[in-house]
Amino acid sequence: KRNAHKGSRMKYLNQEEAINVDLELFNDYKFSGKSILLKSQFIIKITILVDQLMELAGLSCAHAIAKEFDSEKSKKALIICGPGNNGGDGLVLSKHLSLMKFVPRIYYPKRTDKPLYNNLVNQCKMMGIEFLTACPENADNYNFIVDALFGFSFKPPVRDSFADIMELMYATKTPICSIDIPSSWDVEKGPSAEKSINPHMLISLTAPKLCARD
Repeated sequence: KRNAHKGSRMKYLNQEEAINVDLELFNDYKFSGKSILLKSQFIIKITILVDQLMELAGLSCAHAIAKEFDSEKSKKALIICGPGNNGGDGLVLSKHLSLMKFVPRIYYPKRTDKPLYNNLVNQCKMMGIEFLTACPENADNYNFIVDALFGFSFKPPVRDSFADIMELMYATKTPICSIDIPSSWDVEKGPSAEKSINPHMLISLTAPKLCARD
């Protein structure tokens, strides 16, 4: 398992800190975005970052993946996108991986019907990137998987609409590259004691979260 977060001076974020970083980028640094209310134990104002930050995040992820995998030897990628910002990052990085001579195929089981996400889907289709209509039975035909399903706001349990793709990632021996948080991990406590993804590579956005510490 590759871990790029070793070092005594590394700052790790808990869930509240990760949310507050997004808020600061929106409110203070004036990146484009809009605010919503998320009800959990408390009512927390969070930001859905749009075009500007999502494009930068997806581009950065694509470059990190390209450094790890050789497009001449590891062309085929399964990109698993969720309904939130993590899924948007997956759509963006798919575009850039395609430009880097990889062959991404996207599985997007629960689409977000908002202009940003619809535009990203259209951009991918215009570039000839295939969207899978059903969950693959296995990932044997792919050189690596990009896990862009759940982000740091994930709360268990995994919903039924994602159960099949999670089972695939639990069982596969194909290398997994997780974006920000390995899907289904607790953002602070890490993997579940029962089933969990064991990613080959974890790309932290802004700063690593507490689950990446070990």
